[in-house]
Amino acid sequence: MTIKYLHTMVRVKDLEATKAFFELLGLVETRRIDNDKGRFTLLFMAPPDQPECPVELTYNWDGDEGLPSDSRHFGHLAYRVDDIYGLCAKLQAAGVTINRPPRDGHMAFVRSPDNISIELLQEGEALAPAEPWASMPNTGHW
Repeated sequence: MTIKYLHTMVRVKDLEATKAFFELLGLVETRRIDNDKGRFTLLFMAPPDQPECPVELTYNWDGDEGLPSDSRHFGHLAYRVDDIYGLCAKLQAAGVTINRPPRDGHMAFVRSPDNISIELLQEGEALAPAEPWASMPNTGHW
């Protein structure tokens, strides 16, 4: 028996804001399904070099009253990055809160506009501690 990873699905309240957030992370749209009968959109986004590992953003056109306000029912998404400091600086400059700064040069957490927890992990060895990250406190929760 074999098993193959397909995608992680998360429900979103604002598809365009969430798409823009994932684009800041470096993901690109790989597929979109607009279902008029079901009144929903499925937007798949993945790293350009890993289109087989997407996140599926599910947007219900008429809203989704059942969506938990914290969106923590699934855990988090994790992405390996080649420069955690550079990506965190880019996100912060775009107004994204760095909930768990990469003080150790290895791991950070941020949240999407829908409170989806995103773990960022430095590829290879941890980077040397650097400011402003080394002394930055946690903000909120992740």
